[in-house]
Amino acid sequence: MIVRSLVCASLAVLVGSPGLVAPSLRAQVTDFRPVTEETLRNPAPGDWLNFRRTDDAWGYSPLDEIDRDNVGQLQLVWSWAMDESGAQEATPLVYDGIMYLPNPQDVIQALDAATGDLIWEYRPERDPDARRGGIGAQKNIAIYDDKIFGTTHQAHIIALDARTGEVVWDTQTADPSLGYQYSAGPIVARGTVIAGITGCERYKEDICFLTGLDARTGEEKWRTSSIALPGGPGGDTWGDLPLEFRAGSDMWMTGSYDPDANLVYWGTAQAKPWARSVRGTDGDALYTNSTLAVNPDTGELVWYYQHLPGETNDMDDGFENILIDVGGRPSLFKMGKLAILWQLDRETGAFIHATDLGYQNIVDVDPETGEVTYLRTPEIGVEMTMCPSTSGFKSWRAMSFSPETNALYIPMTLNCEIATFGPTERVIGGGGTGPVRRADYRHPDAEGALGEFHALDITTGETLWRHRTPTPINTAALTTAGGVVFVGDFDRYVYAFDEATGDILWQTRLATSAQGFPVTYLANGKQYMAVPAGTGGGSWAGLIPRELIPEIRRPDHGNSIYVFALPDPR
Repeated sequence: MIVRSLVCASLAVLVGSPGLVAPSLRAQVTDFRPVTEETLRNPAPGDWLNFRRTDDAWGYSPLDEIDRDNVGQLQLVWSWAMDESGAQEATPLVYDGIMYLPNPQDVIQALDAATGDLIWEYRPERDPDARRGGIGAQKNIAIYDDKIFGTTHQAHIIALDARTGEVVWDTQTADPSLGYQYSAGPIVARGTVIAGITGCERYKEDICFLTGLDARTGEEKWRTSSIALPGGPGGDTWGDLPLEFRAGSDMWMTGSYDPDANLVYWGTAQAKPWARSVRGTDGDALYTNSTLAVNPDTGELVWYYQHLPGETNDMDDGFENILIDVGGRPSLFKMGKLAILWQLDRETGAFIHATDLGYQNIVDVDPETGEVTYLRTPEIGVEMTMCPSTSGFKSWRAMSFSPETNALYIPMTLNCEIATFGPTERVIGGGGTGPVRRADYRHPDAEGALGEFHALDITTGETLWRHRTPTPINTAALTTAGGVVFVGDFDRYVYAFDEATGDILWQTRLATSAQGFPVTYLANGKQYMAVPAGTGGGSWAGLIPRELIPEIRRPDHGNSIYVFALPDPR
């Protein structure tokens, strides 16, 4: 492979990690400036330094070179083929004109953000005897000081030299042979690299956790369980189940950070198995299906809020946490599979309000108190209907907030399910998610569509507009100061909408499904918009399209990223 501006090439062995070898391709990011705490907390307008650009997870860019009037002129300026060995759900980071791109199966690359030329690549070699767990998707990476931080599907957290991609440290946090892995990358707060583990659905003598590592050394500073322990606070919410049969509370998405409160916020998934009648407890099963507020220095759990106590239909709320001040009150907004928007006080965890978009039929939530009443609960072997299906109306495709419109922009899919939940064996190695036999169907109110892009005013709870598509909306949303919001769908389309009206201002079609987290940035003084494409992506991009829209197909390969910009003036 020919790479422009190659400075050097080398091999480096990952210390303490048998079977893992650093990549053979090495080049240098020149004139690299270390990312300080202040820089990370307040990124330059043209950089994308966090999962959703900023600590508050708005997914919003203050750039406005691309706006309502000229977005229709966007054209492709470069593209890059990514690793094909797994599912693609990437968020690029961009700093000082360099794009750091997470790929499937733990590959990380540095590219010139203006041209797409490869600078360096980290590509671990695999022990052929090692368990190849999970789908290999990594949603995000982090940057701090002179390092890029990533997580692996073999339960490692790694630090790479941001200039060369060489391994600085590598810390294994759990045993992958037990199923542990990471599906989302870390964040960095006050010199601590923080990440939440997944792979917690099987019964074992261990549980899910959030961990904080020293950014300089990789040494573990703290570890916080996401399951309430027997005899500890909240432990009785699991009844008399011993610890090895308390499964779930995975962390599928990375967290947000409030530097004023010095709290990081993480979402946890539901208890496993999904149905209460299968897992054998009628209690709340803390701290599953919750938002956790944790001190990043110590790992102390400062507060928690459980959205659906004792969740029993696979309707988790373990997704992004968006931090917005409303009427002077510091708030946290979250939406889970039921398409209920929760507003919490982010300093105390107190419930403020709930807005139900009105599509689900599983629970009743009091909008003023947050009290949840179940309308449908599964019994083993008994067929039931529910909306949404276990895929959810909302999933890992993150919402975005625009301060110009005071609205959240929500990627959705509208489908329901005829479900029959089955038993599992309560032995070490047993458990798991279900099983559940399902037959999906379109939501009765969706008018034949599957996808919906929904603009919601966060103050009034009113829908500003909605746009429906034949296939699921399959990327996160991206809002900009130019009044444009970007999103993509399963059917390979990328759209630019007017944030205020919902009018389509521009669209294009990719080689495969738009998938992942679009970003926008500056390189050499010019604004670019990048959108990943690829395969995998869970049932939104797999089971549901095969069942409900078999006539619309996508290639089963094509992991890549596409970068657009306005034409240069003539």
